[in-house]
Amino acid sequence: MYVCDRGKYQGQLTDQKRFMDKEDYKRKNKRLKNLTGELNESIAQVEQEIRDLIASDPALSRQLKLLCSIDGVGERTAVKMIVETNAFKDFGDPRKFCCHTGVAPFSYSSGSSIRSRNRVSQRADKSIKSLLHRGALTVATPSKGELHEYYLRKVAEGKNKMSVLNAVRAKLVHRMFAVIRNNKVYEKEYQYKLA
Repeated sequence: MYVCDRGKYQGQLTDQKRFMDKEDYKRKNKRLKNLTGELNESIAQVEQEIRDLIASDPALSRQLKLLCSIDGVGERTAVKMIVETNAFKDFGDPRKFCCHTGVAPFSYSSGSSIRSRNRVSQRADKSIKSLLHRGALTVATPSKGELHEYYLRKVAEGKNKMSVLNAVRAKLVHRMFAVIRNNKVYEKEYQYKLA
């Protein structure tokens, strides 16, 4: 809630600069900067309370450490995943969570007719989806690594860039569920063990 309000006020600061009288804008700018400063303090306080709460529970702090070991998953994304999944108790399957976050594509069909191409659901939780999108952008576009190579390969095949980013989001979700399920830190260079 605080973050949304801060975004609105910051947007007002930049949007109305060209359209307002300079004196009116200065007064409004000062007022909005005071509000955003207070909101920043409140946000920092809430984030610290969340960190303290997670640090007080060994299971939650272990989950946070495991999730943050994955490229593209930062502290905010990891905390949001822990909260959304109720410490990975409410969702046992990553595919169900992909549906919840609007990452899984669905086809619209009736009988033998297919009405459209595959699309993601608009009823998704947009807050976690945006965090996953930022993580996917981090690992897919400007960096090196497995997901970057995957992104480039799929785009070279002619896939839509947003569809490929959506697939990278799904891969991040699957990796998060895998590290929690296996209770192991993510290994970038995983070596398969032969029996």
